[in-house]
Amino acid sequence: MTQAADDAVLISQAQAGDRSAFDSLVSRYEARAYQYAYRLTHNPEVASDIVSDGFLRVYTALANFRGQSAFGTWLYRIITNCYLDYKKRDKSSRQTSLDNAIRSEEGEIERQIEDTSPGHDTLAERSAREGAVQSALAVMPEQQQAMLVMFHVEMRSYEEIAQVLDVPLGTVKSRLNRARLALRDQLSGQKELFFSG
Repeated sequence: MTQAADDAVLISQAQAGDRSAFDSLVSRYEARAYQYAYRLTHNPEVASDIVSDGFLRVYTALANFRGQSAFGTWLYRIITNCYLDYKKRDKSSRQTSLDNAIRSEEGEIERQIEDTSPGHDTLAERSAREGAVQSALAVMPEQQQAMLVMFHVEMRSYEEIAQVLDVPLGTVKSRLNRARLALRDQLSGQKELFFSG
């Protein structure tokens, strides 16, 4: 049985009131939903809140799900909307610096980042590029951020992004192109990080 067919069975059972079927759907998609939310927010607590809100919305709207798109695509749309709603509520949100300590019940813990790169220069260069991209993304409109993350990080197709955002395919292509140009403009002052020679 394909995952789509298996999802359809679980959705049907969940719509009939089977809580364990809904829990199975959550288990199947929870990690992917969290990864997507984390890539948008760069904050583990906020990403968890967005995913929780997303699955709550899925639970309340599941009775209306008719399967016109894949369940995963529908979930991405909901998570994207939860992220956009979060950004509207909290315009003062800032990214967490890797230098900041992580707060836990036991107190503050210093972030430990394992060095798996072949050398310090490579790691420093990669880190500088990632930091520059994250800083550039942070000042871009949320819709552009979401589209760039879906396409370039999550490897979603134009068609999937169109379904998630509920816009025509041509609109996705033109908006994604504009988002890429805007990102390039944001990074234009740091050409040495992205272009060699």
